[in-house]
Amino acid sequence: MESENQTDEAEFLLLGLSEDPELQPLLFGLFLTMYLVTVLGNLLIILAVSSDPHLHTPMYFFLSHLSFTDICFSTTTVLKMLVNIERRSKSISYTGCLTQVCFVLFFAGLENFLLAAMAYDRYVAICHPLRYTVVMNPRLCVLLVLLSLVMSIADALLHSLMLLRLSFCADLEIPHFFCELAQVIKLACSDTLLNNVLVYSVTSILGGVPLFGIIFSYAQIVSSVLRMPSAAGKYKAFSTCGSHFSVVSLFYGTAFGVYISSAVTHSSKKSAVASVMYTVAPPMLNPFIYSLRNRDMKRALRKLT
Repeated sequence: MESENQTDEAEFLLLGLSEDPELQPLLFGLFLTMYLVTVLGNLLIILAVSSDPHLHTPMYFFLSHLSFTDICFSTTTVLKMLVNIERRSKSISYTGCLTQVCFVLFFAGLENFLLAAMAYDRYVAICHPLRYTVVMNPRLCVLLVLLSLVMSIADALLHSLMLLRLSFCADLEIPHFFCELAQVIKLACSDTLLNNVLVYSVTSILGGVPLFGIIFSYAQIVSSVLRMPSAAGKYKAFSTCGSHFSVVSLFYGTAFGVYISSAVTHSSKKSAVASVMYTVAPPMLNPFIYSLRNRDMKRALRKLT
């Protein structure tokens, strides 16, 4: 009998958020606007940090890398959706889908690690202010970014290479607007036990460790601030980490929201809509959070204009 395995010539279908033809122009305009706002907003952050000597500090060093990661993350997920809507096609090749999975994992992981590095920066700045310049030296900042890159690359390559061992047959429909790892694994017609074990174990470690670091850093920050005698000192300390805390809350809040939504509802469409909040909203809103709540950033942006 002819083998059903069609992996070599497989073509996945990205069903997107809606199959209604009348909604496609609206979705195209909405996501194009969100994508352009994301790119322009984060580019302004990068330009402001690089052009203003007052912003050449560890916090803004990490912020510029976070902004670049947000641009790449949004480009990886949204751009293919826009192209498919414009071409009135839902297809993505086997190679293209695995490549997208790899880049989504890489940039999501990198953002996760960068947020943890920024939390550590705020912890040292508030809890050990006299040692800040010694601890957060340029060498450590570069090492933290390189470590984030290496860990993210390892995570993305591990899962992507493990996908190569799977066979895919028919009905390759992904109820999302991008190739998500969990959805791709579900479509395999070969044994996926090892893949699922890796997803849960690696995600628990590489996602849990940075999250624990962030929680520990903020627990120490709150404890240190509450011991300050003056209200003005407390306000100043909290204001220095307010933007980062907002970004962390947005990133992890939307991520947990997607996880809970997927666990509670069995509707793939609702899960796809919920994933928009995780993949599109944080990269778009991060520049507004940092520019609206930060006087130094406002000054630097005014200089650009």
